[in-house]
Amino acid sequence: MDRHPAAPVERCAVTPYGRGAGSSRVRVFGWLDRVDAEFTVGSYLSQPDASPARLARHPLAVARAEARLAALARSRPRRLLLHREASPLSRGWWEERLLAGAEFAVYDFDDALMWDHGEGGALRRLAPKSAKARLAVRRADRVVAGNAVLADWAARHQRDVVVVPSCVDLADYTPKSRYALHDPPRLGWIGSRGNEAYLLSIAAALTEVHRRTGARLTLVGTTTPTLGALEAIVDRVPWSTATQRAALAGMDVGLMPLPDTPYSRGKCGYKLLQYAAAGLPAVASPTGVNAELLTRFGMPAPRTPDEWTDALLGLLDAHPDTRARTGRAARATTARAYSYDAWLPAWTAALELDTGVQVRGPAGRPAPEPAGRGRAR
Repeated sequence: MDRHPAAPVERCAVTPYGRGAGSSRVRVFGWLDRVDAEFTVGSYLSQPDASPARLARHPLAVARAEARLAALARSRPRRLLLHREASPLSRGWWEERLLAGAEFAVYDFDDALMWDHGEGGALRRLAPKSAKARLAVRRADRVVAGNAVLADWAARHQRDVVVVPSCVDLADYTPKSRYALHDPPRLGWIGSRGNEAYLLSIAAALTEVHRRTGARLTLVGTTTPTLGALEAIVDRVPWSTATQRAALAGMDVGLMPLPDTPYSRGKCGYKLLQYAAAGLPAVASPTGVNAELLTRFGMPAPRTPDEWTDALLGLLDAHPDTRARTGRAARATTARAYSYDAWLPAWTAALELDTGVQVRGPAGRPAPEPAGRGRAR
């Protein structure tokens, strides 16, 4: 928490992670950086994640974070933005207190948390995200969902739901200027350790493409080997804003494999948007919102290992001008339809910040009229 509130605060944002986590950076900090409105920001431990191992290493910090949530709940903020969850230890009590106590409360989520029932560890079973998400959707005055799949579910529990996609700032990405293949070709992926295992679903295709072309795989995000035999063709790059710029612009083809599961169908396609922002041609599974993005970007949408092999070889064998047209068109589409500038009016309207709040940067599309403001309790 940035400060310990002793009196009611005008605007407050609560998120389980700091700026180092993609979800909080994209869904909270990226917007707050664009409005001239003071927010008290609580990010629990201000760490890139709230994994059980990290919590166990910082027991005093966890105790302080829980105490700050109690103080914030007592302060009854006038306007509250809650992203995902208030505390990884909560079974819903903090989320309920914060949302019910605020004069106007907005709940934002960008993953299928309602289908996360606690698989993967004791802490997740003790404090499953599914129950918290359902409670938060019901208790909020308004819900901001990252895509239509999430919004459709939220609308079963809340009458006021707005879709605002996860957006990119094109200024954060160096556009590709060279579309001739590297030697060897560079396939690329960006993400967190928790999602890296999805690459194993296309291991056969990656191995075959490497056999035929010598292509290697650049991973931006983690430096710990987790992919077994694939590690022989993997080059790892730790994430930072600077390495992200250089690495994405230096790839030949981006990758985003996803399983076709309820949880994956709730994802917001952010990797594809990052590739597009860099003007990078990509191949992705047509799961959830990915299907719409791939259609708009004119990029391959394979489902089977053989289709993945054919799609990757097709892009690598294509003329550089073909890859350039695909990448540049995707970047232009992203600027029009998936950038912060395009969606800032809609986001400020969803938080009812459009009166008396100055917006930084050019305005994009007109803000949609929000639905009613009633609480669903």
